[in-house]
Amino acid sequence: MVVARTPLIAGNWKMNLDHLQAIAFVQKLDWALKDAKHDFASVEVAVFPPFTDLRSVQTIVNGDKIEFAYGAQDVSAHDSGAYTGEVSGAFLSALGCGYVLIGHSERRQYHGETDEIVAAKVKAAVKHGLVPVICVGETAEDLEAHGASAVPVAQLEVALAGLPKKADIVVAYEPVWAIGSGQAATPEQAEQVAAPLRAVIARMMGEAAAAKTRILYGGSVGASNIAGFMREPNVDGALVGGASLKINDFSAIIRYQKHVGV
Repeated sequence: MVVARTPLIAGNWKMNLDHLQAIAFVQKLDWALKDAKHDFASVEVAVFPPFTDLRSVQTIVNGDKIEFAYGAQDVSAHDSGAYTGEVSGAFLSALGCGYVLIGHSERRQYHGETDEIVAAKVKAAVKHGLVPVICVGETAEDLEAHGASAVPVAQLEVALAGLPKKADIVVAYEPVWAIGSGQAATPEQAEQVAAPLRAVIARMMGEAAAAKTRILYGGSVGASNIAGFMREPNVDGALVGGASLKINDFSAIIRYQKHVGV
């Protein structure tokens, strides 16, 4: 089954930029892309600000008719109640979020999120009409002990268990050993994991779901290497960290089709 998947370039701001800085950043990025005549139908752009920025981003996106999607960096597994510090998917949906990151390696490492917690959050996101960007990836120790795809595949299997076959998802493969290291995986390494991840989606959600689901690569992505990743048949975009906080760098990554032949 051949389905044209619109590439997605997503910027994870992590804990950077307050709400005023977020407004300025979104405006400047929009201007840069419009000046470059970026076609948003050919490459989708999404940003993932901190929770405190989301209302401001919603206001500027709607007010200026900016063609960015946006989402949150996490979501609660619970709808409401006595869960201090948690943010419900219902709240994110009310803010117009289209996406939410779930299971990022930093959440797994620093907040003890297990595969089961990730799975519960994925279900909550889908329940509230959000598209979960399910993050999977292996550490250097995992890579040496189990090989390239074993841990990401196992993580995705748990995340997808019990999910409706028609659920809209995105998968982001982020090798932990590459995040922030300046040492990205090679395009071939990314494909060696992306292909088995797509096979998991096919087995658990069906061939149609596998054909339409976008698989992103994340981990030291920059303007100089994005085109190589995008040449791989099972890589459909990128989840960008540090470079997404720099207007020129992020704009160049988004415009990879123009400045580098693919």
